[in-house]
Amino acid sequence: MSVAEDITTVSEDRLRADLYNFLGLMLSGPPDQLLLDQCAQLSGDDSEMGKAVSGLARVAKASKPRSVESEFNALFIGLGRGELLPYASYYLTGFLNEKPLAILRADMAARTMTRAPNVFEPEDNIASLMEMMAGMIVGRFSQAASVEAQKTFFNKHISPWAEHFFSDLEAAKNSILYASLGAVGREFMNIEREAFRMTVS
Repeated sequence: MSVAEDITTVSEDRLRADLYNFLGLMLSGPPDQLLLDQCAQLSGDDSEMGKAVSGLARVAKASKPRSVESEFNALFIGLGRGELLPYASYYLTGFLNEKPLAILRADMAARTMTRAPNVFEPEDNIASLMEMMAGMIVGRFSQAASVEAQKTFFNKHISPWAEHFFSDLEAAKNSILYASLGAVGREFMNIEREAFRMTVS
């Protein structure tokens, strides 16, 4: 690999990690005005991903923190429960705190990942999984994970359900800003799945 190829790979990985972090941040709680302003500054090209990013920017520009907080609560908290349950266990088994969570916890322990002390959600929630992928890419949990390790984690814990979740987020009746975020997430999961599929094991 040449120096130029190496720099390109590092740059692409940084962008991937940034997008995973962004999705994790947006899905962990409603954005404040600063984050909405940053979203409004995003721009995309004519690709499907670029169009999704541009759509998110347009909606963010017209959004206010109070309305987005109401939207977030309706989607993920609600009275009793929100419109969506963003957990791998739920999407894969129909129940919370099931085998997918136990398998994830074992993999987290093997990779020295721990839940933040101020986080009380089960670890298989979509926001945490996005943050874990970002951390693996940039080496937040020790050294940066190899592409093979990223692929294994993605295929085991994210790929089986995340694209479905993001499609549900796009279509949810309470989704406005989060419908646009769902489009970005769905496109990104598709790109990641295809990229990992093309890597040599």
